Amino acid sequence: MLQQIIEIDKEIFLAINQGLSNPVFDWLLPILRNPYTWAPLYLFLIIFFIKHYGKLGIIIVACTLMNFGISDAVSSHLIKKSVKRIRPCNDIEFKHDVNVRVRCGSGYSFTSSHATNHFAMAFFWIILFRRKWKHTLWLCILWAASIAFSQIYVGVHYPFDILCGAALGILIGLTSGYLFNRFVPSFFREKQHLTSE
Repeated sequence: MLQQIIEIDKEIFLAINQGLSNPVFDWLLPILRNPYTWAPLYLFLIIFFIKHYGKLGIIIVACTLMNFGISDAVSSHLIKKSVKRIRPCNDIEFKHDVNVRVRCGSGYSFTSSHATNHFAMAFFWIILFRRKWKHTLWLCILWAASIAFSQIYVGVHYPFDILCGAALGILIGLTSGYLFNRFVPSFFREKQHLTSE
């Protein structure tokens, strides 16, 4: 059963990594999965949260960083070092079939930390802001999904790594959002207009 899943995973990987090859994706997707691409967005959000929400904004930024730290620790240190799945671009028997479009890291493949981290942040923000800004849901999911998908296209992760990483990130993000709403006093959130009118 496990071997069948692995074979299906490889087939889907090749359908994306090779089958969807085109000049636009070759240029765009390596950019999307590069953390430096999003640095201006992160800086903007930090400034926006603090300027718009004051002390609550500082708490939001701190909780976002904690959320990221937890998701990265679970994915990169706990799961990857336990499962030890080789990246497709490093698999001796498979890498000759892989179009590698970025530097292939030396770390393990399962779960994708890119997927885990970004879905964790996305769903944390969805829990916080979905009532105030109706577009938060699809914007956050599109942002996280595009980064996660690019990991397959550039050749550094299998689809199953991405799906499980995304599921883990969603769980962490939802839990973080629930804890935020549970422990940050509601009168403080309402005062800062975090909830809907």
